Amino acid sequence: MTPQPKALSVAILAMGGEGGGVLAEWIVDMAERAGYYVQLTSVPGVAQRTGSTIYYLEMLAATHGKDPVLALMPVPGEVDIVIASELMEAGRAIQRGLVTPDRTTLIASTHRVYSMTEKTATGDGRVDSAALLEGCRAAALRFLHQDFARVASDTGSVISAALFGALASAGALPFPRESFEDAIRRGGVGVEANLAAFAAGWCSHPCLPESAESAGHDSYATLAAERLTDYQDERYAAGYLTRLEALRAADPADNGLLRETARQLALWMTYEDAIRVADLKIRRARFERVRQEVRAGPSQLVAIHEFLHPRVEEIADILPAPLGAWLLRSHWARRLVVRFTRKGRVVETTSLTGFLQLYALAKLRPWRRRSLRFQREQDKIAQWLAAVHNLAREDYRLAMEVARLPELLRGYGDTHARGSREFDKLMQALPEFRRGSDPASRFQELREAALKGEE
Repeated sequence: MTPQPKALSVAILAMGGEGGGVLAEWIVDMAERAGYYVQLTSVPGVAQRTGSTIYYLEMLAATHGKDPVLALMPVPGEVDIVIASELMEAGRAIQRGLVTPDRTTLIASTHRVYSMTEKTATGDGRVDSAALLEGCRAAALRFLHQDFARVASDTGSVISAALFGALASAGALPFPRESFEDAIRRGGVGVEANLAAFAAGWCSHPCLPESAESAGHDSYATLAAERLTDYQDERYAAGYLTRLEALRAADPADNGLLRETARQLALWMTYEDAIRVADLKIRRARFERVRQEVRAGPSQLVAIHEFLHPRVEEIADILPAPLGAWLLRSHWARRLVVRFTRKGRVVETTSLTGFLQLYALAKLRPWRRRSLRFQREQDKIAQWLAAVHNLAREDYRLAMEVARLPELLRGYGDTHARGSREFDKLMQALPEFRRGSDPASRFQELREAALKGEE
């Protein structure tokens, strides 16, 4: 009995706005032109970033027998080609069993669109991209990867066209390059840009760009100083470097404590207050990035509306310290501020009026040193650095755990307030930890529990 021919199966995992459906339609059009039976289905889902959809198609060369019965959904272990528009989507495909080392060609973009759980984590909640890449290599028969989002951006197109080029170069489908390009032309939309992205995505061995070695302390400190100068001024950056010099003597071999302290200190000293937020929202680079993200043409107008909802505490933070402290103590003043701010407001930063409002707020930067939050943060930083310095010679492991403690101070609003309370509790309990056995492990356990929001 003659064995039945197997259908070629392709699964495309894409998020909203990335052209996953268009990519699937190009494949369908190309296969049908070549005389194949093709069936396409789509299953929408949620990726905690934007709508995520699995487009699944099967194709089988036409014969003189009966029409084939093709599957409606991908079956674990039975997928020939998986195309992922983002690295986490590739991880999702592997988790579902769609990628197997004996069969599957995996094509994935290596850029990341962070999920809500990654964005809202108190500490660094990002999934390790290196681990994802290693998992992809181990799971697939062939793994083709590149930052196809950047390829698309550089060519003024969308990621689906760049992925289509990578698919053509992989040789996993029995069609010549001309058939792929003709499918784009028949689509009739953005043909020139899509062909340019297709050509850029065509590569025999798509790969990640070589990554630079981790920067040492001095190069990191230089970058951090630039960040601090942009945040406040050169004197502020000089103060950052002076603070680190005091610790350098306690960690002369730079076994990690100095680097970790430098990283945490730079982030802490550039905390986001209303002044900083206003400054970032009106920068030319941000306007250009928004235009690029919405793919606006040179003659198109783009309006950007910001929803601002400052809390009383955030208003008090940027006031002169005595006035801010009074506002937080005064019941009637707090009620008055809440009455005017409880609904929030929308500011159009692309209008002259809206831009000037945020511009005036950003120009308060020279006054930041006198603000309530600035003085409060500087006091806490001094206490934290003193603790790290004192522990560096006595208990290096505990010093490292204390150096990581500012991870609790991320976020804003209630998240920041909760993290700040946990930070204060652990700092106050530090003397008790030092008297116990294995204080570093116990401190690490509580620090990590606080990062996860545990009581």
